Amino acid sequence: MNILHVLFKTSIGKKVAMAVTGFILFGFVIGHLSGNLQIFAHPDKINGYAHLLESLGPALWVIRLFLIVTVVVHIWVAVQLTFENRAARPDGYQKQITLRATLASRYMRWSGFVVLAFIVYHVLHFTVRVTHGPGAYPMTVLADGTVVRDVHSMMVLGFQNPLLATCYLISVGLLSWHLRHGLVSMFQSIGLRTRPWSRFLERVSVIFCVLYFLGNALIVVAAMTGQIRIQNPLVAGYACRDACDVCGAINTEAIVENVDVAKDNQS
Repeated sequence: MNILHVLFKTSIGKKVAMAVTGFILFGFVIGHLSGNLQIFAHPDKINGYAHLLESLGPALWVIRLFLIVTVVVHIWVAVQLTFENRAARPDGYQKQITLRATLASRYMRWSGFVVLAFIVYHVLHFTVRVTHGPGAYPMTVLADGTVVRDVHSMMVLGFQNPLLATCYLISVGLLSWHLRHGLVSMFQSIGLRTRPWSRFLERVSVIFCVLYFLGNALIVVAAMTGQIRIQNPLVAGYACRDACDVCGAINTEAIVENVDVAKDNQS
């Protein structure tokens, strides 16, 4: 209880809590991007990866709940620190002074709220699967005959929507901006940001967050421009790539048959 008191009742503890939860969430978004980049490989790659995660069953929901708690704690501590900073200067500044890196810190909480709203929608779209009709969440069959969710087609269908793709790019851009400031603040909160390597840390954080944004943007743009194509014959917009092996390994009849058998077994 003393540890919890230090973490959530003192300014230093709250900053450490912000740093720890931020580090956990940072690791998650990097892992999430790494998994999504598999969309550029054969559809079985990302579909098999998603199926592996779903096969974790209760363990997957434990991980999800842990991440949800981490997000809640991160936001709650951020709000508490904001109120404390305002209380420390109730009269405000008579003259607003803009310093280098102040822009990101000033709008940190607003970018955080936009990112939070995006995360909620993103989860409803791709995890809970309730924002679109049944046609947006197709099934397919892996090369070994396993019936799985067609995450590959689901992502392509989603990002073919110009409005959704634009909102996604804006949100990921704000998330990257949020991460850029958060990474520097994280090292500062735990006392690892020293003057000799402060500039180096800032440059590395900028480069890293730009690469993170470009990695996510590449997926969206590739889906919008047709560089990534739907390869499930049961999905509208199906367009087989030249010299691909999908049709030879898994034809339409095999997909229909296996999906129907899976539905019968579930019922």
